[in-house]
Amino acid sequence: MNDKDLPEYWLRGKIEGYPVLLQPIVHSLLQSKLELKKYMLDFPDSLLWEKPVYRASVGFHLQHLTGVLDRLFTYVEAENLTDAQLTYLKNETVPNTKISSEDLIELFNKKIEEQLEKLKTIPVANLTEFRGVGRKQLPSSVIGLMFHAAEHTQRHIGQLLVTVSVVKAAS
Repeated sequence: MNDKDLPEYWLRGKIEGYPVLLQPIVHSLLQSKLELKKYMLDFPDSLLWEKPVYRASVGFHLQHLTGVLDRLFTYVEAENLTDAQLTYLKNETVPNTKISSEDLIELFNKKIEEQLEKLKTIPVANLTEFRGVGRKQLPSSVIGLMFHAAEHTQRHIGQLLVTVSVVKAAS
């Protein structure tokens, strides 16, 4: 049975190897990975940086999806962002014509797998600990950061779907 014949991840039951409290986050990240693959099927690289109605391009969404997961999970680990992460953040909106949509999807998929591995190791007892976020060190709990990472990813997957549809229809 392939993924299109299965219900969404949140209706597939427990994913082994992850604490029950983190299942919704795991389901969301896996669903995002699956949906991205579906939405980007046969998407031409020539449209990657098109900005319909002055909105974000598909390329931006792909770069941002990877970057935001990386940054939020850095905060989960109570670490500060590196210079490389800050540079990546600054360049998310910059069209990179030297990279293909396939490459950007692969980077996102690798980041999802990396974060899923981290979720296996997070002690449930640490979920309510607070972490500082950003330069201002605004407070968020570990579970809040992980939930936001999953929710934010899903939000951009939805925006990407609309953008893909619009730029393909206009071409």
